Amino acid sequence: MTANRRVLVISGSLRAESTNSAVVRTASVVAPEGVEAVVFPGLAELPHFNPDDDHEPLPQAVVALRAAIEGADAVLFSTPEYAGALPGSFKNLLDWTVGGVETSDKPVGWINASTNPGGAAKAHESLRTVLGYTGADVIEAACVRLGVARDGIDPDGLIADSEVRQGIAAVLTVLAEAARLTRA
Repeated sequence: MTANRRVLVISGSLRAESTNSAVVRTASVVAPEGVEAVVFPGLAELPHFNPDDDHEPLPQAVVALRAAIEGADAVLFSTPEYAGALPGSFKNLLDWTVGGVETSDKPVGWINASTNPGGAAKAHESLRTVLGYTGADVIEAACVRLGVARDGIDPDGLIADSEVRQGIAAVLTVLAEAARLTRA
């Protein structure tokens, strides 16, 4: 029997009705058999990053973040772009991962949910740069664009479009397979 692969899914947005958060929530319900997509809910709880504070004892929210990443076989991000870059709160989360080793060699990918043709390109460029510093294994086939219109989100906060849902499931499958190969 093959063990489930755990993919941690992280939204880079704090906005309540974010399309990126809808991607993350939807991932948790469309994960294919053998894949468990676990949402990280603690973005807003993380303290401002300060390298002087990156030592034991770490703030509890940072401990939770690092434990969630450590316990995952792979990580999937979905983040908007604000003012041509990563949102500050999401960059803060990433900064807390630089001092740890949890993402080292861990398969990662991202979903660009923007419907704008050039949307979030700078954010994803920055994300790639930061992930390079942490030693993450960026899986190109798991870095995709799946445009999500704001009116494409059901009242339950999930994406209704079946093609987008299938795309999310496909990315989870790619990350799970990369994780399987990494652990083999």
